[in-house]
Amino acid sequence: MSTASHSSISRLLHAWSAGREDALDEVLRRAQRQLRRQASAFLSRERRAHTLQPTALVNEAFLRLVRQRAVRWSDRRHFFAVAAMSMRRVLVDAARRRGAQRRGMDPVRVSLASADAAEEPDLDLLDLHRALDQLAALDTRQAQIVTLRYFGGLSVPDVAELLGVSISTVESDWRMARAWLRCRLRAGTGSSPPAGER
Repeated sequence: MSTASHSSISRLLHAWSAGREDALDEVLRRAQRQLRRQASAFLSRERRAHTLQPTALVNEAFLRLVRQRAVRWSDRRHFFAVAAMSMRRVLVDAARRRGAQRRGMDPVRVSLASADAAEEPDLDLLDLHRALDQLAALDTRQAQIVTLRYFGGLSVPDVAELLGVSISTVESDWRMARAWLRCRLRAGTGSSPPAGER
């Protein structure tokens, strides 16, 4: 996305926050390609056929964004961070519904693996969601990085730009967060990680 496009999205978000309803449609039009890329990246890592397609996930996440009338959008970084969080909630809600419909069957399995990481054992999406909430209580930025990388499908440079930190900071936090999550998920989300992990 070009710098001009970045600033135009930021201007449109400010206009929407100021009450210009049509600005939101234009934000979606301009941001849709990146949002679809984010949705596709997540859905491609799911271990089962998912009932949601990338377009449906983007649409549902966007509907949730529209309902957040009180949000004062600062810029496109803020928008894409909130969009990734919204996609996470859509996917978790879908996993909960499937779980309620299929009691006693296997949970929805996903992987923390990314393009720059070796394949990891499958994880339960709801366990990952709970562990991410616990991580956020300990280190907000690490939890944001996992959400943007995992649910948002963003690259390390994209996350660094969105959060306004260096690429090396994102790489370090990503490694630490993944190690902490692996430990927490192996132990079960209700127990504490071993000493030295945090």
